[in-house]
Amino acid sequence: MAYQNPYNAYRDTSIRTASQGQLVVLLYEGAVKQLSQALQAFNEEGKIDAPKIEKFSNNLSKAHEIITELQVSLDMSKGGQIAQTLMSLYVFFNNEILDANINHNRQKIEFVKNSMNELLEAWRVAASSTANAPSTVQSTLNIKG
Repeated sequence: MAYQNPYNAYRDTSIRTASQGQLVVLLYEGAVKQLSQALQAFNEEGKIDAPKIEKFSNNLSKAHEIITELQVSLDMSKGGQIAQTLMSLYVFFNNEILDANINHNRQKIEFVKNSMNELLEAWRVAASSTANAPSTVQSTLNIKG
């Protein structure tokens, strides 16, 4: 791989060498970033100007994809009640994002973003534990967005 931007090389190496917990943190950070960017599309009246609609929709689609990646990465057989709860949250978040994308609902995006931020902080604590070994999982999701 030839990189024109050293930041891209650093980021890609960081992702390939991250622990499973760190990968989850990166996914959460990506989702929060996409939701934040979607919120920037709203004007002072709470509407989205026509030139911003495509970017708004793309941001929400990327957030949806990231949450779906989190969803499919859950180990339901070993995760117990925590995995079941996270699955329910991810399904709910994706439904809210879909509705917000269709109806341009700022409040739903803010709710999902704030909820994801809370979960992100919990995952940061969990990922910083010494129990996290480097990951051997290959993700197909592009979180560069």
